[in-house]
Amino acid sequence: MTFVDRVLARKPEATEARFGVPVDLGQFQYGGNTYPFGLQTTMPTSKVEPVENNFTGYVHGAYKRGGVVAACVAARMHVLGQLRFQWQRFRGGRPEGFFADQDLAILERPWRGGTTQNLVSRMESHDSLAGNAYVLRRPARLRVLRPDWVSIVMGTELETDDPMDADVLGYLYTPPGHEPRMFAASEVAHYAPRPDPEAEYRGMSWLTPVLRNISSHQAAAEHKWNFFAQGATPNMIIRFDPKVGQEAIDAFRDRFLANHEGVWNSYRTLFLGGGADATVVGKDFQQMDFKAIQGVDEDMIAANAGVPVVLLQFPEGLQGSSLNQGNYASAKRQFADTTIAYLASEAASSLESILPSHGGGVRLWWDARDVPFFRQDAKDEAEIHSAKSAFIRRLVDGGFDPDSVVAAADSWDETLLVHTGLLSVQLQKPGTPDTSTE
Repeated sequence: MTFVDRVLARKPEATEARFGVPVDLGQFQYGGNTYPFGLQTTMPTSKVEPVENNFTGYVHGAYKRGGVVAACVAARMHVLGQLRFQWQRFRGGRPEGFFADQDLAILERPWRGGTTQNLVSRMESHDSLAGNAYVLRRPARLRVLRPDWVSIVMGTELETDDPMDADVLGYLYTPPGHEPRMFAASEVAHYAPRPDPEAEYRGMSWLTPVLRNISSHQAAAEHKWNFFAQGATPNMIIRFDPKVGQEAIDAFRDRFLANHEGVWNSYRTLFLGGGADATVVGKDFQQMDFKAIQGVDEDMIAANAGVPVVLLQFPEGLQGSSLNQGNYASAKRQFADTTIAYLASEAASSLESILPSHGGGVRLWWDARDVPFFRQDAKDEAEIHSAKSAFIRRLVDGGFDPDSVVAAADSWDETLLVHTGLLSVQLQKPGTPDTSTE
């Protein structure tokens, strides 16, 4: 039995840990009613639901419930999705112009009705939410596999058990309710731009390091919702005289909640009697600087996504010097030169593995020439070419060998310059008679 056969025959192991239900010691019963320990207030307590550290948890707990996470994913996706993939040749160890052929057609139409934008967008969403994207190459189309149904199969075909000889043999795809299927490593493009430090080949979602910030931001949003749900008023404690009986307290509580709880009862006059005394506790949004509290989490989430806050149009980025044209252009350039350039390079390198090889002198690369987001880069590149052309012209006119001048301009290494021994712009030998007046 081969290694792959042993993998397919192995029964899947349970991945969900089961825990016992703890006994709730935070409440007591009296007179047939249940009361929590501590002060009972007009605003019910609510526990923050943590985001589960898995693909489904990230999708439902962070992406579909968190506007900040969705905005960061969209910012990365909208720029990456506009890029095109082209072949690029190397000359003298340096990349030069792009070219295309029929082998790239499957990237332009990865499936029926699909485009390169659809393909890259799905890869980016899976990377953000799972840290991994798997693109399966079929005879006439591509398919982006759901990442939490894929397992990386490692092993060696050598007659050794040394883990240092292990490599990726393939990818095991196991949809719920279906038999597992094994795909060779050459059939699957694995896109994992942020490596997991605890794994050799698996990637890590950029959401993982900021789970606490995501939960904190959602808790703040929940607090805001509860604030308005309670009538847009701070939390209150109702005190009663010790002589007031429990039956009277219960009756007062029922009338109080019926007349003052909920948005529809906002700002109604509060009448107290029977020894009751209302005390406001907690802070309103202005007292606790609610905007700054949420802004800290937004900044941390955006920074880990590699997206400048000013590009996301968050309140933190729409004030002060961030609105200056120079600062906005600088943030945009940083996003393009770091986050997008790195992700696009990783996407091209991973997709190249499922395309026909063009040899060592050609690579699959990303082309941003028609992307509006990179128009400023095109202007800067034109200025660089203009400066380089002037540099070449000046040195050739000065008598340097043209080929050596081009090599020096490409590497910005003046030690490569070779002089021809000729002088002036006419490149004439010394002592040549002047014939300009003849």
